Amino acid sequence: MSPTLHPLRTTAILWSVLCLSTTLVTTVRAQTTPNIIFIMADDMGYGDIGAYNSESQIETPNLNLLAKQGMRFTDAHAPAGLCVQTRYGLLTGQYPFRTTLKEKTDPCISEDQLTLPGMLQDAGYYTAMLGKWHLGFEGGKDKEDYSGGLHGGPKDRGFDYYFGIPASLDIPPYYWIQNRSPLLPPTEFIEDNFSDGWTKIQGAFWRKGRIAPGFVHAEVLPTLTRRANFFLDTQAQLPSESRKPFFLYLPLPAPHTPWLPNRKFTGKSNASMYGDFVMMVDDMVGQIMRRLEQHQLAENTILIFTSDNGPVWYPADTRRLGHSSTGPLRGMKADSYEGGHRVPFIVRWPAKTPADSVNNHLICHTDMLATFAKLTGQSIPDGQAPDSINQSVLLHSAQLSESPRETLITSNGRQYFGVRHGNWKLITGLGSGGFTQPRDVKPKPNGPSGQLFNLQDDLGERNNLWEEHPEVVQRLQDILKQSQDRGSTIR
Repeated sequence: MSPTLHPLRTTAILWSVLCLSTTLVTTVRAQTTPNIIFIMADDMGYGDIGAYNSESQIETPNLNLLAKQGMRFTDAHAPAGLCVQTRYGLLTGQYPFRTTLKEKTDPCISEDQLTLPGMLQDAGYYTAMLGKWHLGFEGGKDKEDYSGGLHGGPKDRGFDYYFGIPASLDIPPYYWIQNRSPLLPPTEFIEDNFSDGWTKIQGAFWRKGRIAPGFVHAEVLPTLTRRANFFLDTQAQLPSESRKPFFLYLPLPAPHTPWLPNRKFTGKSNASMYGDFVMMVDDMVGQIMRRLEQHQLAENTILIFTSDNGPVWYPADTRRLGHSSTGPLRGMKADSYEGGHRVPFIVRWPAKTPADSVNNHLICHTDMLATFAKLTGQSIPDGQAPDSINQSVLLHSAQLSESPRETLITSNGRQYFGVRHGNWKLITGLGSGGFTQPRDVKPKPNGPSGQLFNLQDDLGERNNLWEEHPEVVQRLQDILKQSQDRGSTIR
């Protein structure tokens, strides 16, 4: 393969100037609002981190320390079990089933939608994104003429600065983007790549397609790590009296395929190349934690780590390696089962959030917009972020008698929905709705048409109570219908 891109080095000075010029023009003031770093791993399981699963076969010392220093949520969810839907929900505060997502041809987020970074810009934040976008650009992913730039992406949806990749590292075209322009357009071609001993969508898998000259898949995570460290170094060097609070969004390409741990981590876990790649993600988080401490930024920085959905990890993988990537949960990525969308979620905010605390309240990625709006003194206009619930009170205490959120609706498409109310969960079909087989099951005459579980007693979703509790089924069906009809969530 080709060596690491040389343009990456040449853009460092340009970015430094950009950060300085964007920040120094602001009004001189002391910073009172917190910095925010939101790290979203890609396809990482609920059971991969030691703090969530004592039987994990992957060492995650930095994430374990983050949980020790902060608050670990046990009932946190992506709004869907797939990449595009979750990213849309996070940035807009809206359930993805409310719109049609066509990231291959168009921007998923409309120009008139309020976004999380846009709201924080209004609050005086400098907003930066480093990583995987996967929400589309004008002209679609197969455009060949980049002379007019890439529009409808991060720079047009609330981010002051963007550096990253257009989609997952197994979906062509493969190239780096800075703001609205490719560093080098994808003018060459790369063949399919697979790994022996894994399914076709696991291992060091990527699809054939267009690629930029010098683009190296294995260099993407290390490059983003260096960029994140450089961002923090740059922010720390700004005069405190003229420094803006910052929002750094880090949607990582890992441990999504291709699984490409570098030499330092290869063979270091007991969960094969996937576990090694998870360890590499853990190391990146550790570097950011140490950078914050080094620059004395940790105290007033909200550092959040989560995942966009569950892993691609089959029961055969668990049997073969003795590692359950989803811990006690059923299913995996794309599924309506908990393994598809219940995710690790750790918050560290030393100034406010109690250390070594565990929070069992229900939260969703869509809640970030309303939560950060409350923390920064912003109001949300009518009709915007309809499924975002202010959860800021949970960051101050895990010991609340009432949860700000009592219901949750998850979905990947128009057929399978998951509906939560308290400990009850309904799935509007008899299969997984995702990658786990059977994906769909035809109902039998006079039999149940869906699944109902009591998660307090049955977190593994094995005992379908649909026929035993018709009143609960009806209540959850009503919640789904009301939410669909009203266009806003029910608390």
